[in-house]
Amino acid sequence: MSQAAFPKLLSSQIAFDIARTIREGFDKHYRLFRQTSQAAKQHFERGDWAVAQQAARERIGFYDKRVQECVQMLEDEYDSAELTDEVWRECKLHYIGMLAEHKRPELAETFFNSVCCNILHRSYFHNEFIFVRPVVSTEYIETEELAPTYRVYYPSNDGMHFMLKRIITNFQLNAKFANLDRDVDQVEARLNQVFGHAKLEPNAQVQVLSSLFFRNKGAYIVGKAINGNREFPFVVPILHNRAGQLVLDTVLLDLEQIVILFSFTRAYFLVDMEVPSAYVQFLRSLLPRKPRSEIYTILGLQKQGKTLFYRDYLQHLKHSSDLFETAPGIRGLVMLVFALPSFPYVFKVIKDFYPPPKETSRAQIKEKYLLVKNHDRVGRMADTLEYSNVAFPRARFAEELVAELQQFAPSLIEIEEEQIVIKHLYIERRMVPLNIWLTQAEQAGDEAAIEHGVLEYGNAIKDLVAANIFPGDMLYKNFGVTRHKRVVFYDYDEIEYITDCVFRHIPQPRNEEDEMASEPWYPVGRHDVFPEQFGKFLLGNTHIRKYFLKHHADLLTQAWWQAHKERIEANIIEDVFPYPQHIRFCNQTSAQTLAPVTPPLLETVENE
Repeated sequence: MSQAAFPKLLSSQIAFDIARTIREGFDKHYRLFRQTSQAAKQHFERGDWAVAQQAARERIGFYDKRVQECVQMLEDEYDSAELTDEVWRECKLHYIGMLAEHKRPELAETFFNSVCCNILHRSYFHNEFIFVRPVVSTEYIETEELAPTYRVYYPSNDGMHFMLKRIITNFQLNAKFANLDRDVDQVEARLNQVFGHAKLEPNAQVQVLSSLFFRNKGAYIVGKAINGNREFPFVVPILHNRAGQLVLDTVLLDLEQIVILFSFTRAYFLVDMEVPSAYVQFLRSLLPRKPRSEIYTILGLQKQGKTLFYRDYLQHLKHSSDLFETAPGIRGLVMLVFALPSFPYVFKVIKDFYPPPKETSRAQIKEKYLLVKNHDRVGRMADTLEYSNVAFPRARFAEELVAELQQFAPSLIEIEEEQIVIKHLYIERRMVPLNIWLTQAEQAGDEAAIEHGVLEYGNAIKDLVAANIFPGDMLYKNFGVTRHKRVVFYDYDEIEYITDCVFRHIPQPRNEEDEMASEPWYPVGRHDVFPEQFGKFLLGNTHIRKYFLKHHADLLTQAWWQAHKERIEANIIEDVFPYPQHIRFCNQTSAQTLAPVTPPLLETVENE
């Protein structure tokens, strides 16, 4: 573009004003987002768990509220006739100029897209009008001098114990530690298992992110140790003990455990970040196989996660040739699920109609998925990405899948010459359905795998109960197995809060007719649950029954469910640990009793 043309192009005051309005809308959003993240520290110090959970839920809705505010302002201010194509083109150029010194340009670009996509027709969704590709670099963005992204500590200068204590105290938590020296000793002993007696190289250092990661009842210190050409990621959880004092609960050194801590099945962290991209870059150095989209999402920036995911998806689509097809497994009554075999996600479309005994609606199903989005997923419910008006290349769809979409969800499908547009869908990480996993284990004669699957299935239900979630449909087909062999729930159309359920005993039959009746002779309310009946549809397989009764017989009793409901109603928030119990310091007589920790090999650990 010539210099003479450039001033003429940027001549619209309306375009400039729209760009400024959108940028101010984003700045307001991130200011409120950051205030909530900063307040998490006070909630943790005081042990205000219910307040912390409520703040985390409310923060999820901040983005959409600010987008709608911005859209409303623009629609009120400007007549549609004023908003020509030339104005929108120039608006994007003005906006780019406003982000030159911005601390969060990638998030601001996504906010611009969200506002524009609420106003413009889908035909405008290309790089001339919105940020299909990022424009402003996030490399080497400067932070405030007194608030660097991470701090560096040198064990050769201070000694390991003093250095670790400095790391902890630099966070300036306004709460008393029960015995910080004891806890630091245990962390040091565990770290020595990794370092052993290795010589400290000249570059030996420990880098620790400057903000704590808050989630539920825990605060997490995230960092990495560097010695020579080796890097060792670590995470130190800080909890409250029963007396309300702080303790270092353990130190996570196994990379698989750290990956699971940042899993897509967990609630978003609250982290005070001046430059989010710098935090993402640091975390990627610890978790190199975790996509940037998932890292942004777990930091609570789920809209940025959606943007990056979609860009990754488009790149994958461009460089692959396989066909979308119906996902393997038992067909659901509510959702039509399809997948691209080479892509590790599934696409879920709500059907237009549901055969008996399903009694629901599209609006109710969407409410259930929103509930899961806003709830603590405790590592047992898959996060979902929700999209509208997604265009797929028609040539990449198997004919059988096109026929299914037209049969079961015609109101959501628009078929054009070269593309299929789906008006609303969810995208989830692909997992192996538990029923298929158990069948394969049985066919292979793998008793250990069967026991593990059943054990994990029951543990998943118990973790969900601790989070006040009743799965509703507990069939194995509604649970999946992740790469780390964790069982996760992913079918949400029948979930309820535990506190809304009525857990009942099955009444004794009054006579022989009652006993022989094909239908219950006693009244059954909409929210009534009879745990004694679970065995009828869960334990038909003798192998599964054996291990279920061994590990989870309590799930078949009304007393177990009722007791947990009463604890929730008493406002008791249960501890659900995102790491194994056996590595906790309180479960070890000595840190040295653990088996030696193998230094993590970053390139070999798969993503969850």
